[in-house]
Amino acid sequence: MRNFRDLDIWNESIKLVGKIYKLTGALPTSEKFGLISQMKRCAVSIPSNIAEGCSKDSQKNFTRFLQIALGSAFELETQLEICLELDFLTKKNVSEIISEIITLQKRMKALINYAQQKQ
Repeated sequence: MRNFRDLDIWNESIKLVGKIYKLTGALPTSEKFGLISQMKRCAVSIPSNIAEGCSKDSQKNFTRFLQIALGSAFELETQLEICLELDFLTKKNVSEIISEIITLQKRMKALINYAQQKQ
């Protein structure tokens, strides 16, 4: 069993959750049950799945939960792009967060690759 708090990707994703919660405050209230809810769920899913994966007894299961977290990161990136397309947010509002998400995706993929080699 791993301590998820020791993983940089978990710590980075926790910070990302706070940024997404703040950012979604700028979205139209009509999106409360649409994009706002979905973006918050995706953001929360990332550190949650990393933590759950750390509780698993095999590299294969650990990797599976990291892959779920990675999928949530890609979903979140897509939802931010949708917000741009719909003019809900500006590039200025989201470019730094998208960059952070892409960096997080790369780091998660690297850990997945490492964990798969140890299987």
